[in-house]
Amino acid sequence: MTIFKKSLLTLGFAVLSFSAVFVISIMVFMNSLYYEINTVGLENTAKALKTAIGEENVQAVFNEPNDVNINLPVSAAQAYRLTMINADGLVLFDSHVTSGLVNHIDREEVTAALEGREASARRNSITTRMKRLYYALPVFDSANNPIGVFRLSFSVPGFWNRVSPIVFPFLIFTCFLIIIAFWAIYVYSRSLSASLGRLVKIARAGAPLLSGPEADESIAPEFVSLERAMRAMTEELNVRFEHARSEGSRLEAILNGMSEAVFAMDSDLKLHLVNPKARELFNLGSRDIKNATLLETTRSTELVEIAKKAIAGRIPLETELTFRSGAEQHFLVYASVLAGERSGGVVLVLQDTTRLVKLERVRKDFVANVSHELRTPIQLIKGFSETLFDSVNDKQSASDETAHKERMHFIEIISKNAGIMENLTNDLLVLASLEDSESKIYDIEELFVAPLVEEAVSSVEPQAKRKQIEIIVKCPEDLKANLYGSFIIQALINLIDNGIKYSPEKSKMWVSACLENNELIFEVRDKGMGIPAEHLKRLFERFYRVDRARSRQAGGTGLGLSIVRHIALLHKGNAEAESHAGEGSIFRIRLPLDHHL
Repeated sequence: MTIFKKSLLTLGFAVLSFSAVFVISIMVFMNSLYYEINTVGLENTAKALKTAIGEENVQAVFNEPNDVNINLPVSAAQAYRLTMINADGLVLFDSHVTSGLVNHIDREEVTAALEGREASARRNSITTRMKRLYYALPVFDSANNPIGVFRLSFSVPGFWNRVSPIVFPFLIFTCFLIIIAFWAIYVYSRSLSASLGRLVKIARAGAPLLSGPEADESIAPEFVSLERAMRAMTEELNVRFEHARSEGSRLEAILNGMSEAVFAMDSDLKLHLVNPKARELFNLGSRDIKNATLLETTRSTELVEIAKKAIAGRIPLETELTFRSGAEQHFLVYASVLAGERSGGVVLVLQDTTRLVKLERVRKDFVANVSHELRTPIQLIKGFSETLFDSVNDKQSASDETAHKERMHFIEIISKNAGIMENLTNDLLVLASLEDSESKIYDIEELFVAPLVEEAVSSVEPQAKRKQIEIIVKCPEDLKANLYGSFIIQALINLIDNGIKYSPEKSKMWVSACLENNELIFEVRDKGMGIPAEHLKRLFERFYRVDRARSRQAGGTGLGLSIVRHIALLHKGNAEAESHAGEGSIFRIRLPLDHHL
């Protein structure tokens, strides 16, 4: 609703309200005045009539009620009703009614007159059943005691009956005044609305209207000045708004493109900005963070303490933080106080360093493990080669058969440890090749699975025969899948060889391949010593061994299961282990059938 309509309705309602109140007040006043004038006239008439009849004649009516003889003037007898009432309320004389009169002791004007006071009343007469106006005068005896009532009444037409002839002209006149008032209001409101309407257009349209002409309508000078001021102000606001919008868009693009999580909040740690990375990190989704606190959003007391320290010290902070709920996550946290914030707001930037920490840990473990794995073979090779060199230079022992056996023993040890170093080097090269699979293109082919399993079993059959271990193979002949054949064979060899090493002699092993839930599953099961549950999660890490002494004695490099895991990842699958100590182990490779798409 426009201000014009509002002002028109408001002023119109005010005029109508005023007119209604004025008319009602006049009517109430006239009604009261009408009955007051008639009451005064009746009072004067009653007193004059009583005087005309005579006090003695009036008293005689009450002294000798059986001999009542009162003659009213003809004019009075037609218009007025005279009633004489004694102290008991009995009607001794009535000029209009001769029968059916009731006791009048309960009439208010009669009660007042019997108490010595003059009184008036207005009501419907029970006797005549007409609206009448009564006036009662007390009648006193010689001792000045009230002995009766001299009451005069006449029929009074209602006030509305009297004024009804002039109501219609009065209403016409009132409507005419209202129309004139509304017209005046309309003209006034129209001029006000025209002035304000143009200002509203400028405020709504903004820049497009700034270059337009000034108002041609006749408006107040104050509004002309206000229009010019609004034009200048709107122009300035539009410039600032465009600048703020471009800055906001630039800032939003920067925040959305950041790989770090960003939180901006006030001194009470109530958030007012969270970038998409932060929402992703703390699983906020599209949740409204308005009025939410940092603690409610992140559930991290460490972040809250960092923010409070930054606010209290008014200096930037940099610290490392680790979240251990679920998977362990590491962050480098930067806290900086917002410049220009009266309330001392703060910005937190969380840089995810989990991958770097893991890589650093892997690097340290790798260096330590490789050094450890290579140190023993190298020391043995060096020591026995020196001993062998000394024995060759010793002429006395050159022909000694015992010395010859010792030299052969030394050569076997050197050969064995050289083989260990060679296996370790080969496994490291395979791992490096698999880790670099993104930059290399391998040929994937649709192959029958059964031949791959058979080839892997054949490769480790000599080791199985030495320990009299029976390998049972179960694989459908028509099973086909898109695979990197050589890598699958390598993974199966590693799993079967691992099972042979840790299985007792004359035991059994099961090697199978099948389809299940759109996955190709390779499974190697043994009846070995089993693996404690606390070691299962780390089995596929490089150089991780459950029993280092036994693993080294068996000739393992500690990289076999890690290679299996990388081969599974190359096929977009995964490797898993299931085992209980003393009950054997099950190793599975799960490969999705659509990994090549």
